[in-house]
Amino acid sequence: MEKGRHEKSGIGGNKPSVEISVRHLVEFILRGGDIDNRRHANAADAMLEGARIHRKIQGEQGSDYYSEVPLNINIDCNFYNIALSGRADGIIIHDDKITVDEIKGMYADVDKLSEPVPVHLAQAMCYAYIYAQKEELGSISVRMTCCSIGKGNTRYFESDFSFEFLSNWFNDLIEEYKRWAEFELKWSVLRDDSIHECNFPYEYRDGQKELAQNVYRTIVHQKKLFLEAPTGVGKTLAVLFPSIKAMGEGKSGKIFYLTAKNAGAVVANETFSLFRKQGLRFKTVNLMAKEKYCINESCECNPEKCPYAKGHFDRINEALYSLLQRTDDYSTDVIRASAGEFMVCPFEMALDLSLFCDGVICDYNYAFDPRAKLKRFFAQGTKGNYIFLVDEAHNLVDRGREMYSASLRRKDIAVVKKRLKGLSRTLTRHLNTMDRLLKNREEETEGQYRLFGSADDIAVSAGRFAGAYEDVTKEQPIDDDAVLQFYFDVRSFLDIYEILNGKYRIYGKNEGREGFVFRLYNTDPSDNLGQCLENAVSTVFFSATLIPVRYYMDLLAGKKDDYAVYAKSVFDPSKLGVFISKDVSSKYNRRSQNEYEKIAGEISRIISIHNGNYMLFFPSYDFMEKVLVCFYNIAGPEVKCLVQDRKMTENERLLFLEEFSKYGKNSQLDNDKITSVERKEENSVPGVIAGPENKITLVGFCVLGGVFSEGIDLTEESLIGAIVIGTGLPMVCTEREILREYFESSDMEGFDYAYRFPGMNKVLQAAGRVIRTENDRGIAVLMDERFDSRQYRSLFPREWSDTGIVSKEDVSGIESFWKKTDDRDNK
Repeated sequence: MEKGRHEKSGIGGNKPSVEISVRHLVEFILRGGDIDNRRHANAADAMLEGARIHRKIQGEQGSDYYSEVPLNINIDCNFYNIALSGRADGIIIHDDKITVDEIKGMYADVDKLSEPVPVHLAQAMCYAYIYAQKEELGSISVRMTCCSIGKGNTRYFESDFSFEFLSNWFNDLIEEYKRWAEFELKWSVLRDDSIHECNFPYEYRDGQKELAQNVYRTIVHQKKLFLEAPTGVGKTLAVLFPSIKAMGEGKSGKIFYLTAKNAGAVVANETFSLFRKQGLRFKTVNLMAKEKYCINESCECNPEKCPYAKGHFDRINEALYSLLQRTDDYSTDVIRASAGEFMVCPFEMALDLSLFCDGVICDYNYAFDPRAKLKRFFAQGTKGNYIFLVDEAHNLVDRGREMYSASLRRKDIAVVKKRLKGLSRTLTRHLNTMDRLLKNREEETEGQYRLFGSADDIAVSAGRFAGAYEDVTKEQPIDDDAVLQFYFDVRSFLDIYEILNGKYRIYGKNEGREGFVFRLYNTDPSDNLGQCLENAVSTVFFSATLIPVRYYMDLLAGKKDDYAVYAKSVFDPSKLGVFISKDVSSKYNRRSQNEYEKIAGEISRIISIHNGNYMLFFPSYDFMEKVLVCFYNIAGPEVKCLVQDRKMTENERLLFLEEFSKYGKNSQLDNDKITSVERKEENSVPGVIAGPENKITLVGFCVLGGVFSEGIDLTEESLIGAIVIGTGLPMVCTEREILREYFESSDMEGFDYAYRFPGMNKVLQAAGRVIRTENDRGIAVLMDERFDSRQYRSLFPREWSDTGIVSKEDVSGIESFWKKTDDRDNK
């Protein structure tokens, strides 16, 4: 259980010791009641708020007040010890009276509290017991200092306890915790013994052992590693195996395998299953979005709408303990089944299971997003001993920016005011104030957008609305999704406001029908990500496309003494032909019917050289559709086109890829499934231009940076060519221009950091679809004159050193490539 960690020695000789904090103990053992997302933030969240309130209140106390007093106790439990620790906000020693002070900042109006929150009081009582035992006191007092964040009003609740009462209460609490501590101790021995016996499951590929050694060395030295590993190296195995070994040797705690997309999670789960077949005992959970777990038709997380939410916290501990005895692999299906048996929320159950798991597979946001990160592990002020394995790490730059940015929209305020009409004058008054302040900013915004120097007045107003909302909903929940979402948006805005620094830009923008938006924009997420990375003893960022590595080290909190490794590809470089087509360009000032026709003609010439499956990647849907029309007019009878739709469902995406998987060099498409562009039956593929049954070249029209340009594996004849049209530069927009200005003002390459590097990463990802295994062969064609410039060639992978040039007059390089590969395959 991730309330602390297990030590192999402690008081009493070689007894193992289970470490746990007071806060985690009481939150886990003493929880009860319902899940209700209509109300204000839960107790766990509230305990994390108000650090400034703490300092302010502590600073106002007299000389008899001692702040931040560390308290700990070791409890002998026969064959092990429980090491309980915490820090009292204050100890007041006044004459003969000793009082433990516990300060709690909360968004609710404390004047309306009839008593302190039970779990808060329990935390103070634990501190009181520990202090009284240490000082041999017969009695001790507890003061709960509750302060409303934003309003600043404070209320005190005082209680006197005899040591006998506290002792009996505390012993009951520890007795309830013992079964969890004993389970964890026994499990850790079983797990570590199995890790010691675990071996690498295959013979190492060329360079794979060195990769694993680099990862292990990084963990031992508690550094970060930026690992660029081309497809086929076996990087998932190479990073997980040494991480598991390091954990078994006590060099780290829990492993977090962090992914940008579900495909990465699937690979991680498969890898853990592979190790389990060798006898590894290792508990893992794959955390998904709430909607993926929900047993109901819709996620309405309140006791009136969901029977699993009602009384969830009364039943969850028994449900957890039961499931922990049954299996080591906690899939979504396993969790849903167990949750249904015990009538608890499966999503919350999955989160609690993560406390007891050795490996947690989850999206980036569970580790980094201030609104979604797992506070049970990553609460402010805590220090973990975890390993972070960041899969497809090139995605974390933009994801990080979005995680640490926040917005407020006038349009949303108007909607919420309408929904709240007649329900609360207080909330309406605060909404009117927010709207007036945003209107003032809107009137100051001339042109497309305007930068502002401060958001103080809007943050104060937003804070008052949040506090009022929590007061109102505590007495009477507001069952309205739009209102609840706006409250979350306001809380998010306040959270981001608290961490504003010089790497932020505050701007207002008129967005047409969407109205005015006021945004706190994080240009450089390195500081915020760096704080999160402090929770890990070591982090491995790995991807096939970390080029240039200095860009990623700058923006992902790399330090000068961190490591960067480029893994050599295990594939024969002669099996991939890389070519630049210099006759065309995707520049905006070149976009015309003539240019679209030139691009279509170039594509047609290239794919006519060798029949097979090709994917084309375009800078936008509009660009793609214009070239598609030109291409279809000139394509030969052997060509069939699949077209990525703007709003493809998950099933439609799978069907799209299935056509590539089943349609190899000498096979045919199933024309009973695909008959026209307009066909919309459930099992058809939208966006298909069909033709005669004898067509044997399949061409997929896709968008660069979309779902088909990253994270898909089409091996051998399933895909023999990727043609990338354009350099992938992001569209010129407000935030890209703000990025360019920010990096230029920081003496960095503004255009590169805002446009060129992100664009080239999309190009590399798309081109990387061709070679996925040692049996693959194919071509990657870069269609834009700019690719032949020094600025772009410097961003090519090492394996692309022998890049050829093609034109409308000369495609001999591609002809020669296919002749050589065909001759080799026919030998």
